[in-house]
Amino acid sequence: MSERNIPRTIFSIIIGAAILAIGWYGLEYMGGLKEAPPKKEVPKRIKTVEATAVTNSIVSTSLAVQGRLEAYNKIELFSEVGGAITTPKPFKKGTYFGKGDVMLRVDNTEPRLNIQAQKATLLNGIAAIMPDLKIDYPKSFPAWEGYLSSFSIDDPIKAMPTPANQREKLFIASSNLQSQFYNIKSQEERLSKYTLYAPFSGVLTTASINDGAVIRTGQMLGELMATGYYEMLATVPLSQLNFLKPGGTVKLFSEDIDGEWTGKVRRISDQIDPQTQTVGVYIGVTGKNLREGMYLRGQAAAKALNNVVEIDRDLLINEKEVYAVQNDTLLVLIPVTIQKFNRETVIVSGLPDGTQLLTSDVAGAYDGMRVQLKSTVSK
Repeated sequence: MSERNIPRTIFSIIIGAAILAIGWYGLEYMGGLKEAPPKKEVPKRIKTVEATAVTNSIVSTSLAVQGRLEAYNKIELFSEVGGAITTPKPFKKGTYFGKGDVMLRVDNTEPRLNIQAQKATLLNGIAAIMPDLKIDYPKSFPAWEGYLSSFSIDDPIKAMPTPANQREKLFIASSNLQSQFYNIKSQEERLSKYTLYAPFSGVLTTASINDGAVIRTGQMLGELMATGYYEMLATVPLSQLNFLKPGGTVKLFSEDIDGEWTGKVRRISDQIDPQTQTVGVYIGVTGKNLREGMYLRGQAAAKALNNVVEIDRDLLINEKEVYAVQNDTLLVLIPVTIQKFNRETVIVSGLPDGTQLLTSDVAGAYDGMRVQLKSTVSK
C-alpha cells in the first residue's frame, strides 16, 4: 500500500466507528421512549383454617391413679396360753375360716378343773352363810336360796344377788365371797383363750404350727387375711391433691384380667414423700376376682371446675396461650389460665364464650397472620 492511501484508510475506520456509536445510542434512546410492561403481582396465598366456638361450662374432672391391692384386714395370730393344740381344719397356708369358726383349741383340762375346784369352794362358802342370812336378812334369803339351787360348777358363773342394804353388803364382804367370785370370773376369762376363733372371714397367709404341736404363751401361730375387701395405695402429686376428697368414687380396672370395680377414697395421708413430693391416697374396693398384690389402674372422680373449657393439649402454646381466629380472618394469641392437665387434654379458663378457637395445624403460625375460616371459603 502506498503512503498516499494510509491516511484514507484510517479515516474510513474512524468514520465507521462513529456511525456504529451513533446507531447504538439511537437505539438506546428509542428504547427509553417505550413504556416498561407492567409487573404481575403474585397474590399472597391465605391459608384456610378450622376453628370451633368456645362455650364455657362446668367440667367434672378426674385424676389418674394406680397401685397395688392390700388386704384391709390382716392380723398376726399369737397364743395367749400354752399347751397341746388340736385343729378342726388343717392349719395351713390358704385354709379359709369363716367369721367365728374355731381355728384351733389348746388343751384346757388343767385350768378347767382348777376353776371347778374354785367354784366348789365358793358353793361351800355360800352354803355356810345361809343360816345367818335366813335369821338376819330374811328379805334377801329367797334370792340367795335361788342362786344356790341354780349354782353349777360346770356352767359359767352367774352374778351373785345384790345386797339389799349396807349391813348385808358388809356381811357378804366379810365372808370373802366376792373375792372368790371375781377370781373365778378372771379364770373363766382366761379359759376362753384356750379356743381361738376367727375374728373375721379370711384365709391363712402364713402358718407356723401343726396339729398336735405344743405351743407356748406368746408364740406366733400364723397370719389371717380377710378376703373380699382391699385397699389400694395410690400416690398423688401434691399439686393435684386439692382435686380429691375422702368419699370420692374411683373406677378401677386391671390390665391382666377383665372386669371393672368401683372403689372409694377412704383416707388421704397427711405426710408428704420428700423425694417425690407425692401424698398417699387409700382407696377401698371390694369385688370378685380381686387378690392381694394385684396392680390396678383407674380414674378417681375429682372436683368440678366452673366456667372452664377442656381443649386438646396440642392447642396450648408455651403452656399459657392459644390461637384464636379474629373476625374470621386473623390469627391472634389469647392468654389462658391452666386449671388442670390431663393425659391428652387440658382444662383452661379465660376464653370468652364465642371465641373461635383454632383447631387445625397451621405451619408457621404467628400472631397477626391472615387466614380464612373453612366455613367461609366460597365453593
